Amino acid sequence: MTRLVGPTPPRPTPRAPQRPGEVNMADVAARAGVSIATVSRALRDVPGVSEPTRARIRELAAELSYVVSPQASSLSRRETGRVAVVVPRIDVWFYSAMLAGIEEVLRGAELDVLVYQVDGEAQRSRFFHELPARRKVDAVVLIALPVLAEEEQRLDLLGVQVIVAGGQLRDYPHVRVDDHAVALLAVRHLLDLGHRRIGMIRTHDTEGTRWSSDVERSRGYHEALASAGIGPDPELVVTRPFGVNAGAEGVDELLSLPEPPTAVFAYSDEIAIGALHGLLARGLRAPDDLSVVGVDGHPLAAPFGLTTVEQGVGQQARHAAAMVTHVVRGEPIEEPTVVLRPTLVVRSSTGPLRTRRAASASPAGGPSGSR
Repeated sequence: MTRLVGPTPPRPTPRAPQRPGEVNMADVAARAGVSIATVSRALRDVPGVSEPTRARIRELAAELSYVVSPQASSLSRRETGRVAVVVPRIDVWFYSAMLAGIEEVLRGAELDVLVYQVDGEAQRSRFFHELPARRKVDAVVLIALPVLAEEEQRLDLLGVQVIVAGGQLRDYPHVRVDDHAVALLAVRHLLDLGHRRIGMIRTHDTEGTRWSSDVERSRGYHEALASAGIGPDPELVVTRPFGVNAGAEGVDELLSLPEPPTAVFAYSDEIAIGALHGLLARGLRAPDDLSVVGVDGHPLAAPFGLTTVEQGVGQQARHAAAMVTHVVRGEPIEEPTVVLRPTLVVRSSTGPLRTRRAASASPAGGPSGSR
């Protein structure tokens, strides 16, 4: 069974005064000179703490007569039959496809799935502050969730194993595509077709967060260009919040440049399809006026003739779900790091560089759309 839940409004939780002689995790952390999160990880045998530090924390905990509460320790054993799956958005194909694949496997293992949609910084922050105290689950799966540094630290306090699907975060078990290779495949394909001015339409969730896919795709984009002797051009990199208009807005900005690109690498197939729509609004088309390549392997890529880099979303979901089932059974995860190779699928949206394009043409019935 799958239940869709959301963060509840924050309620103040009164804290009882500490009784004389009562020791908490903060006391152990202060004596050890480490963070509370490090104490939590050390006492729960979670990876990420060196053995000398773990041993010192255990000695101090014994000296102070500190014992991890039964409520917290029970979270690391299968006592709830529930798994929390956290996604930034459900209305995006990548996230919904990943969620569907994970849920199918976990349902077969007789596990319930609690789905948390945390769209934006406010919802994400509320989730990280409330879940540890209010809900018990056997594991938490983060689907390509961008997080702030302080949110990373709070993950240590969840009391359960965290698994990352579609990305990488610290030393948590994870499955992902090689995003560096994704960008190399896409941009080298365009270079091989003769293109030299290649734009990129990237997206973001919240500024200040770290999204491993963004870091690696940006690195691959610049590395591929550098290998062809092409220096960075900030004008050719456009960033848009993800949405139905992101691709069209991105391509409109790129084609409004004095020297527009001849090809575009888009961060997802949905953004790439939006870019194709933006071309049509200008009376242009791919690949005659602009070559467009996306990422994902979206079902609509084929009917739109979109060249894409497939990242095996279904395969990633199955690997992540397998990690979860090992955790709830108390078994070690056989492969805590799984990195899939992407595959380039060439269709009609990319083609050889043309001698001249009408990129400066105005959208039908209106001005050029320059900003």
